[in-house]
Amino acid sequence: MRKHTRRKVYELVNPITHAMQGAAVTAKHLLDKLRMKELSAIESFRTGTATRHDWMAIADYLNLCECLALDGVGPEALEPCQMAQEALGSAHERLQRTGRLGVTGPELQALRDAYSFHDLQRQSISRSRYEDAIRTTAARIRSAPESVKVYA
Repeated sequence: MRKHTRRKVYELVNPITHAMQGAAVTAKHLLDKLRMKELSAIESFRTGTATRHDWMAIADYLNLCECLALDGVGPEALEPCQMAQEALGSAHERLQRTGRLGVTGPELQALRDAYSFHDLQRQSISRSRYEDAIRTTAARIRSAPESVKVYA
């Protein structure tokens, strides 16, 4: 006598709910966590108490903002992104000279402008497209083309 397979279907993910979450704009409470991290990093730069983690938080949202702008989501954000990236570069040089991470007034305004553009970008696209942008940005950084500056 031949054995018959008795298949068990485990309901790990509801595909309908999963698709609806991917197509919807990112939930407000999840965006609030990101906002708090990024705004506290900007505040740390304002007070001159920024750490390496604050620098990385700002670099992350700048890279995402630039990637989204190149993909056509708010292309007007490219100029503020470039200015904010230059501000991070000068903050890194200042760290090498003085041992403290901080920015000047115009540089701080550039960080705030880029943040406001990025916040508008992520509110206007679906969660799945935002996650795709995160993956694209990570791949772009890993490939390290000429346009990517690496601070060690």
